[in-house]
Amino acid sequence: MQNRFTPAPPFQSDKVHKIGVFDSSVGGLTVLQEIYRQLPHESVLYFGDTARVPYGTRSAAEILHFTRQTLDWMVSQRVKMAIVACNTSSALALDTVRNEYDLPILGVVLPGARAAARLGRRIGVIATPATVNSNAYLRAIEEANPLAQVWQVACPEFVPLIETNRLAEPYTLAIAKAYLQPLLDRSVDTIVYGCTHYPHLEPILRQFVPMSVQFVNPAIAVVAAAARELNLLGLQSHLLAQPTTFVVSGNPAQFAQLATQWLPTQPSVQQIILPTVPVS
Repeated sequence: MQNRFTPAPPFQSDKVHKIGVFDSSVGGLTVLQEIYRQLPHESVLYFGDTARVPYGTRSAAEILHFTRQTLDWMVSQRVKMAIVACNTSSALALDTVRNEYDLPILGVVLPGARAAARLGRRIGVIATPATVNSNAYLRAIEEANPLAQVWQVACPEFVPLIETNRLAEPYTLAIAKAYLQPLLDRSVDTIVYGCTHYPHLEPILRQFVPMSVQFVNPAIAVVAAAARELNLLGLQSHLLAQPTTFVVSGNPAQFAQLATQWLPTQPSVQQIILPTVPVS
């Protein structure tokens, strides 16, 4: 594919091939945290498309366009694997782009759906409007467990609230209760985070969701799948991991400040400028 990004030199050496992780912004940090835990020898190139966050209210054509742009750039950076740490991109673009690039590309929907199907029988999915409208989780859960009952709720305000660091505000708790109450009324036993931003909300959700209800974080499952894939392909690293490279399309300082609350230290963040290419 043609590289649609402004040309930039590789951020890594020829000797170290990293896992590329990308999301609209800080949601993919939940995947990054799992890489640190499950794959401590792997180095990571993290891209947040912060100039165009949120993804969840955009069209399928836009999401595919953005995903291709990111993968074009990651290929230019010689990543050995890409993890689409965005449920919206995973739901709307993954099947297409997997056939267009010569590297393993993993998404979060299928691993997350299978994990939920193993745990629960009455399953709620909270996700962005685009992910809910795709029915990707519904189909994947029902395929994994035909006996499961699934209900989906679109939560359009969650990502903007997280991105503007409003987790501690009473309004966030109120909107969370409004979104999840229909699922609690259905007596769900499992709730899937159908957006990688949403695990950041767990301390808030646990204020009113019964402890008997299990939360499924697809980040855990997709990194476990990545570990298996790396082993199968002989791509696993046995070296000391390099510090994570953080790159964004928007304001680096704003991303660094927001991300610090979920990372061991404040990250050093670089910016790449995306061209204004119309969606075809």
